[in-house]
Amino acid sequence: MSDLFGNEPFWVVALKAGLIFVILVVYTLFNIWLERRVVARMQHRVGPNVHGPFGLLQSLADGVKLALKEDLVVTAADKVVYVLAPILAVIPAFLAWAVIPVGPEVRIPFTDTVTPLQLTDLPVAVLYILAVTSIGVYGIVLAGWSSGSTYALLGGLRSSAQVISYEVAMGLSFVTVFLYAGTMSTSEIVAAQTDLWYFLPLLPSFVVYVISMVGETNRAPFDLPEAEGELVGGFHTEYSSLKFALFFLAEYINMVTVSALATTLFLGGWRAPFGLAQVWEGANEGYWPVLWFLGKTLAFMFVFIWLRGTLPRLRYDQFMAFGWKILIPVSLAWIFVVVLLRKAQNEGLVSDLTVDAAGVAVAALLLAVIALRREKPSPPRPEQATGTADDGYPVPLRYEEASR
Repeated sequence: MSDLFGNEPFWVVALKAGLIFVILVVYTLFNIWLERRVVARMQHRVGPNVHGPFGLLQSLADGVKLALKEDLVVTAADKVVYVLAPILAVIPAFLAWAVIPVGPEVRIPFTDTVTPLQLTDLPVAVLYILAVTSIGVYGIVLAGWSSGSTYALLGGLRSSAQVISYEVAMGLSFVTVFLYAGTMSTSEIVAAQTDLWYFLPLLPSFVVYVISMVGETNRAPFDLPEAEGELVGGFHTEYSSLKFALFFLAEYINMVTVSALATTLFLGGWRAPFGLAQVWEGANEGYWPVLWFLGKTLAFMFVFIWLRGTLPRLRYDQFMAFGWKILIPVSLAWIFVVVLLRKAQNEGLVSDLTVDAAGVAVAALLLAVIALRREKPSPPRPEQATGTADDGYPVPLRYEEASR
């Protein structure tokens, strides 16, 4: 951890905080455009192509439209909580970026000040990210409760159960990273991946995290809290104008946040791709690492978009069973395996290649279990048997008997 953290001038901290805010907002506008273009390409459509070059200003136009629309507050809503809920959802999304490193120490242009491309760091930085992002679900739950709508309330309750379930699996996937790096500091975890990125020896943890981050962000096929087919729109059904835009902003920033965390913990953070640093000495110096970091997060964003364009939404019982009966038990078993392998590796009993092979084997087993798992059809109950009414339509047997 750099000694500069906590000892920098106020203007440097303010500058970095302002840059984080601006970059996240601009990145969100770009990701919305990217999602529309990629999904349109998957569905053989054109997508946005009118406003600005390649339609890049479409997201900005939509944001202005949302801000200028009439702001409605439903009569049955709890006014104070109704207004605070979207604010409570979007602020933690920004706060999580305080400890995410996007590059090494650099010199600020036109000055002699050297600063790390990270707002600050903590000995428990990863736990800070988990704590802050989990606060965001309160905004969703309170939005559903305060709206005075049954559909919104169901969406808020689903979200709370979903986040609790998949945050457990997500947290367990971090334990193996802590065992390998020996720290919870994000900057030190990136430094520990100088020679080998952790996605290879910890491939099962990486797979569990990627699945959990989709459920954590309420994205398809895990977008149960806002299932428009059954809940109209979920927790934000009664929201409009700028308050709805805040929920939209929070969702996309959370997507970038979990992508950045996956990059930091498993893909070497801001470090250059494999082999590039060996042929180019300056690949991990200056502002070039910011490009590698953004490229890795953009790859995860493409995965989010790909899933939305290809997979149907799960049933709620399938979704919860998948988290509690597969992801969490596999994570616990894998932690036990990593403890044994790490102990044997430190004592020289096994080689690094053996540890990597074990990680690949367990990940392959996990994917095979997911692919081959089939839900057993439940046998029909006697009261579900059907008869035939006088008009020829099938009816439940009990109704038929009662009509006689």
